[in-house]
Amino acid sequence: MKTAGLDMESLKEFMTLLARKSAEYILPFFGNPDLPIEIKEDLTPVTAADRGAEKILRQWIEQHFPDHGILGEEYGSIRPDADYVWTLDPIDGTKSFVAGTPQFGTLICLSFHGDPILGAIHNPVTGQLLIGDGKITTQNGIRIHVRRTTRLEDAVVLTTDLATPAVHQSAEGWSRLLQTARKVYTWGDCHGYQLVASGGADAMCDPVMKPWDMMALIPVIRGAGGIITDWQGNDPVSGHSCIASATPELHSRILAALHPGDAGKELKTQDSGRRV
Repeated sequence: MKTAGLDMESLKEFMTLLARKSAEYILPFFGNPDLPIEIKEDLTPVTAADRGAEKILRQWIEQHFPDHGILGEEYGSIRPDADYVWTLDPIDGTKSFVAGTPQFGTLICLSFHGDPILGAIHNPVTGQLLIGDGKITTQNGIRIHVRRTTRLEDAVVLTTDLATPAVHQSAEGWSRLLQTARKVYTWGDCHGYQLVASGGADAMCDPVMKPWDMMALIPVIRGAGGIITDWQGNDPVSGHSCIASATPELHSRILAALHPGDAGKELKTQDSGRRV
């Protein structure tokens, strides 16, 4: 398969290389209780592992694709108007990382004209590498699929923090979802999306997101057969929040719980024009 002159299989091999190189840098910092932590202006933590890993990712991309753009959490954007743009989050889940909890990962995405065509979620500790192209998602080379849960009452729903949805979205809607879902766990950040894509959970909800948090998740979830939108059911690429679900039916029921006034509204997805 080729995308505008680039071979998709070669891109997947390069993305695997990026994941391996960044993990080699990150792992020596993991579990170090004396690791210095800085607090950025947006009140999120950052460490030398975050910054060093992003530098490595950028160096490899610049070396192999010097005309591509790059957007990273720690070092901003270069060539944002390029046809191809890489979006990087060297450590998604830095709070878990500094606590010595392996619920974090590296997110890597390649977009073409703003459309995420290839994404990776890599956990350096467990070695699990998910790569999705919107049609197929693999974990360490083996194809994976979402579960087929359709009822919210049967669903295991994940979020990063139980309190933040009520702060950034509707407290009433979030309370309704909590009361309806079978189980709700804080297996959060990119780890939650990894679980949804690989069939370990049914949905993951994040009420506020940045591009580097979200772009890589889109082709991974879609490639595993799932649905991904923003909190209102719209295209996640232009959104600032995220909901990923195993099935269209479950996704619609999650949105109905979060937005009861829009329960009859048609849900539009960006998955090959599907409607649910």
